[in-house]
Amino acid sequence: MKLLFILDPLASLKSYKDTSIAIMRAAQARGHTLYVCEQHDWHLQRDTVHVDAQPFAFVDHDHWQTGDKTTHVPSGFDAVLMRKDPPFDNEYLYSTYLLELAQQQGARIINDPASIRGWNEKLSVTRFAQFTPPFIVTSKQEKIIAFLAEHGDIIVKPLDGMGGSGIFRLRTDDPNIYAILETLTQFEAQTIMVQRYIPEISQGDKRILIINGEPLPYALARIPKAGETRGNLAAGGKGVAQPLSARDQEIASTVGKTLKQHGLFLVGLDVIGDYLTEVNVTSPTGMVEIAAQTDCDPAKVMVEALEKLAS
Repeated sequence: MKLLFILDPLASLKSYKDTSIAIMRAAQARGHTLYVCEQHDWHLQRDTVHVDAQPFAFVDHDHWQTGDKTTHVPSGFDAVLMRKDPPFDNEYLYSTYLLELAQQQGARIINDPASIRGWNEKLSVTRFAQFTPPFIVTSKQEKIIAFLAEHGDIIVKPLDGMGGSGIFRLRTDDPNIYAILETLTQFEAQTIMVQRYIPEISQGDKRILIINGEPLPYALARIPKAGETRGNLAAGGKGVAQPLSARDQEIASTVGKTLKQHGLFLVGLDVIGDYLTEVNVTSPTGMVEIAAQTDCDPAKVMVEALEKLAS
């Protein structure tokens, strides 16, 4: 296969833990040809989408080389993998429009750009309300305060963050409630998500990877460091791979069927205790940690699934 990866700048990627790099490494090991680009390398000439991409190859496990950029028609690749990290800002939005046009012109885009655009990673849990903790989505402090009074312990978070950024735990005796809410909602001009706090976070915020509708057999439980509410690895959490529980399997299998129907090929579900808290459709991570701790190699599974798709 000839694969194109849309990435953040290569210099910013940590080769020892980056999931995109792991997928690329597995693809090269299976004989596939790799190209890379960034989101601003895409452009529209009259009615045709083009991309400036450069060949990429590993010279050893942790080092790579790239060639000169040349202009390509996206349909010339067997698959184009959108692996640009959030935030989901206007530039990200514009990229999905160009990718959708490229898809209409014959390119295979993973994940489906319209679904990336339509599945906000926080709001998408509302599609599976049977698995979610109590929550509200609002910009109004009065409604958040009432929700806090009802539940006593809540999590508030922006709708466009990643890596645990902007997430706060609030309790009724917190002296900074209004200051935090003013900051997060920008004085009621910004909509946020509010969820009931789930005590099982102490056992980890589980990342369950779904590949073409099928969950991997292991989750990566991201356990918060001492004194921290967030389990995100970017916030200092420790990643511990563990087999899916019966509840994890129920959530992942049910959600996975819908994800596949919407062209969401690689997705990371976040599950705390028995509850689904996020559906990550942009650039889910965790493959390297799972591979290091189990007999499952998620990157290899991903490439094998791509091979089946392209055959």
